[in-house]
Amino acid sequence: QVQLVESGGGLVQPGESLRLSCAASGIIFSVNPMGWYRQAPGKQREWVATITRGGSSTYADSVKGRFTISRDNAEKKVYLQMNSLNSADTAVYYCNLPPYANIKWNWGQGTQVTVSS
Repeated sequence: QVQLVESGGGLVQPGESLRLSCAASGIIFSVNPMGWYRQAPGKQREWVATITRGGSSTYADSVKGRFTISRDNAEKKVYLQMNSLNSADTAVYYCNLPPYANIKWNWGQGTQVTVSS
């Protein structure tokens, strides 16, 4: 059974940084592309970033240049380095397969990121 566990969220001030982690189990992690998503209060979940199994990355326009996705296949983890955070980044962040995948694994509990002064 696939399990995704996100961590690393918190309360930060505008302009600060956070690094999120997602630990995956129950899968052959290295062969799967991975994505980060977020859901702000009252809004639908939206895609943030994708990393292929080869390490290529793509980003939503809203985070391009500020966020960096990476992966550690040995640790079965995917990371999201978030810099220059602003209030619009406040959301619960999740990892899963990217949008172009035909399936999604069961969503984890997510990790809350709150950007506020």
